Amino acid sequence: MSSSELSVADVVVVDLALTAQDLARCAAILDPGERARAARFLRPEDRDRFVASHAALRLLLGQALGTDPAAVAFTAGPAGKPELAGAARGALHFNLSHSGRFALVGLARAAIGVDVEAVRPLPDALRIARGQFAPDEAAALAALPRGQVEAVFFGLWTRKEAVVKALGAGLSLPLARFSVSLPPAEPRLLRMPGGAAAWSLAAVEVGPGAAATVAVAAPDAVIAVRTLPPGWTENLGRDAHHHACGPPRAQL
Repeated sequence: MSSSELSVADVVVVDLALTAQDLARCAAILDPGERARAARFLRPEDRDRFVASHAALRLLLGQALGTDPAAVAFTAGPAGKPELAGAARGALHFNLSHSGRFALVGLARAAIGVDVEAVRPLPDALRIARGQFAPDEAAALAALPRGQVEAVFFGLWTRKEAVVKALGAGLSLPLARFSVSLPPAEPRLLRMPGGAAAWSLAAVEVGPGAAATVAVAAPDAVIAVRTLPPGWTENLGRDAHHHACGPPRAQL
């Protein structure tokens, strides 16, 4: 595997606004564990979002691996982050995030994290920032005009969450332990235990009313962004080599 292969990531935007027939196709390819998790959601919209986003993840992994989406198997890594299991174990890294009507799937040879958040009213954004973010980030957020705080907060949140998710660190890396640039500046890791130079961050345009970021644990990563086309659920029951959303990408 060449170093250039290690620097490439594929990020896919998924529109989760699906019909009942689409959702039935999605549910049909989930494994028993995923179906059980979906059933625990109290709100139908949360359940539908989970089902659709996990089916999209399976579709994209099946495409990248050249296998049936329903046959993709998962296991939990050392920190609980999902990983590929079985014959595909270690073949590539992946991450999933969903919020509102959008999901984001990241696939890469290096560790990858993605985060998407629907921008919504958040009157206590500054209080949350002071309690969760690094002091320099909270101070920069507080200095903004009040009308800009919420949009910048969610953009900042996705930048930090993408890094944490790439590491699979969860609560073991508090958000205050590292700093990132604030939107609308290009996303960059400014300060990080162990150094910030070995990371690549990019903002992802997913759609109106949402903020999203991808983080890759590789310097100068080439990050390609695409969108699943309408009708993508029709490919869930087909052979992985005939997906209409495009051929498997060689770099993945």
